[in-house]
Amino acid sequence: MAWLRIDRYFYGDVDNPNTVYQPMLCQHCDNAPCENVCPVNATNHSSEGLNQMIYNRCIGTRYCANNCPYKVRRFNWLDYTKADIFYENEPGLQEGNKFSTIGNEDTLFGNDPLTRMVLNPDVTVRSRGVIEKCSFCVQRIQAGKLTSKVEGRKLKDEDVATACQAACPTNAIVFGDMNDKDNILNKVKNSPLTFIALEETNVRSSVSYSMKVNNRNEKFDV
Repeated sequence: MAWLRIDRYFYGDVDNPNTVYQPMLCQHCDNAPCENVCPVNATNHSSEGLNQMIYNRCIGTRYCANNCPYKVRRFNWLDYTKADIFYENEPGLQEGNKFSTIGNEDTLFGNDPLTRMVLNPDVTVRSRGVIEKCSFCVQRIQAGKLTSKVEGRKLKDEDVATACQAACPTNAIVFGDMNDKDNILNKVKNSPLTFIALEETNVRSSVSYSMKVNNRNEKFDV
């Protein structure tokens, strides 16, 4: 389930091109074209500006995926709830290892507690037949809000880090409150090098990108 994909673009000399990478995820548009085509309002806008999915309301029409200009929504063909994505659960594929014994009880391999520990308990387990997408790690946002509430202070940008932001070794991803005009996020967004992907569609994306500036010394080119 590619909630975030990396698009590659090449430019310059054909024999020695430059390469740029663009992470493409749900843009959490303020004028989201996916929201107004859902017949059951499974995708909607939260008060915090997130484009959110209500999984148990989704009936899998895939209208939203068809209407998304960024193509960042994914249809779940697999049943993660019953864990039948594990091939040991598929009859006939590995009959000898279909069951695992826990005490005196035979349990399907993917349904025993030890195997299900691979699933993140902080993230809702989706059922088969629903649309999934990036949620801006809403579970991390909620954890940061609860921490700041317990400590009796205002939520700060450093209280929340999305999974992609925490995993990025070059700190290329910045996440924060767009209403805080003095934070790092708004300084980056106000840079003349910042642009919005497919801005001409007027979806008013919440995600912006910084252009890469190359000033290569051609003496080192082979």
